[in-house]
Amino acid sequence: MAIKYFPEPFRIKAVEPLRMLSAEERAAKIAAAHYNVFNLAGEDCYIDLLTDSGTGAMSQEQWAGVMRGDEAYAGSSSYYKLLEAGKDIFDYGYIQPVHQGRAAEKVLFPILLGKGKFAISNMFFDTTRAHVELTGARCIDCVVEVAKDPSHRAPFKGNMDVAKLKKTIAELGADNVGLIVMTITNNSAGGQPVSMQNMREVAEVAKANGIPLDIDAARYAENAYFVQRDEPGYQTKSIKEIIREMFSYGDMFTMSAKKDAIVNIGGLIGVKDANSPLILKIKANCISYEGFFTYGGLAGRDLEALAIGLYEGIDNDYLRYRIGQVEYLAARLDDAGIGYQTPAGGHGVFVDARAMFPHIPYNEFPGQVLAIELYKEAGIRACDIGSYMLGNDPDTGEQLKADFEFTRLAIPRRVYTQAHIDIMAEALIEIKKRAHTVKRGYRITWEPPILRHFQAHLEPISNETRRVKEEEYTVAAQ
Repeated sequence: MAIKYFPEPFRIKAVEPLRMLSAEERAAKIAAAHYNVFNLAGEDCYIDLLTDSGTGAMSQEQWAGVMRGDEAYAGSSSYYKLLEAGKDIFDYGYIQPVHQGRAAEKVLFPILLGKGKFAISNMFFDTTRAHVELTGARCIDCVVEVAKDPSHRAPFKGNMDVAKLKKTIAELGADNVGLIVMTITNNSAGGQPVSMQNMREVAEVAKANGIPLDIDAARYAENAYFVQRDEPGYQTKSIKEIIREMFSYGDMFTMSAKKDAIVNIGGLIGVKDANSPLILKIKANCISYEGFFTYGGLAGRDLEALAIGLYEGIDNDYLRYRIGQVEYLAARLDDAGIGYQTPAGGHGVFVDARAMFPHIPYNEFPGQVLAIELYKEAGIRACDIGSYMLGNDPDTGEQLKADFEFTRLAIPRRVYTQAHIDIMAEALIEIKKRAHTVKRGYRITWEPPILRHFQAHLEPISNETRRVKEEEYTVAAQ
């Protein structure tokens, strides 16, 4: 095996019992859930890799902080501890707590975006895309082309294509671009990191065109670790120094703190300029949507745990273990010849479902097929990151074709052991052996108008249904 396991820099003090359903029970459960993994009960999942958001294990210091939380409605001591931590790590003049990342987007984006405006990103994740579109604006992705080839191993595949960014701004007109968003790490591209050089170049383009630059900072610490490890000139820099430089290129950031800050709930908005007129608008929206701005929809105990988690998430020993755990799983898939977005990203392994099921077309959702097969095989809940998640064209209603058809195995922080990782690998190996027998995908029988993958109902496509659909497509094409 190409990589050794990185041992945990902690020991386990409390455990949560798990149960494994039988194969027959799992088949019944996923059918009852309308083949949507979000509809499964958590207790029916042996290993839950649906997301790494809010699913991590808090430390003894964080739990002690929960007991110290100051629940004052306005100006609690826990709020000021969080402000101090945020300003220290990011060197931003203003820090606004909110209850999670999409709340940060709901508060900030309507201030900067609206009908007729565009937002450009290295790649929007689904919830960020939704909040852009809810303002009436449109999203444009400009990820580097190398990211679209999962088998090609290259560093910093999360980068923005700077030439494409410049061309897009020129075509649209800078006045029509309300925001540039840099997602670090780039979730939709497979948890791939963004280099410091790329962030610097994007900031120069944004400044030259007078466009605000927002950092989607959910996995800022993992991104900093990749910069420290892989980008020339940063090996002797501390994680905190790297974060400060990275954030110096942005004007603001939005963050789901449920990832790298290792809390179960929480988010942040940061504004670099402490005197920015944007701050008063953020406070006003926060009061309307989240609660008074000194608690932002969080209890004092949550503010306290978040202030502690911001520091724990940038610890080098922790990050080495965190990334090492993901790379251990990736190495096992390499040995088995199972494709994924290479190299392994920060928060999980994005298995190439298109390569696993080359006979299943994008509009039958191979990423969702693999997610369902994983649950049926071993009680593992994972998530489609592909055409199913991407949804329909907002103008035509037609199914969009994603650049990738991934099934994301998002690994919660400080939760699963090496034995659990081995089970993930073994389940994928077994599915690969019988992949040719999975002859059909799924079709949607009901979907909501936005963020459909959270709620949609699906059903297996029979061979007869597929034949009828193919005939319909042929007629339409003619």
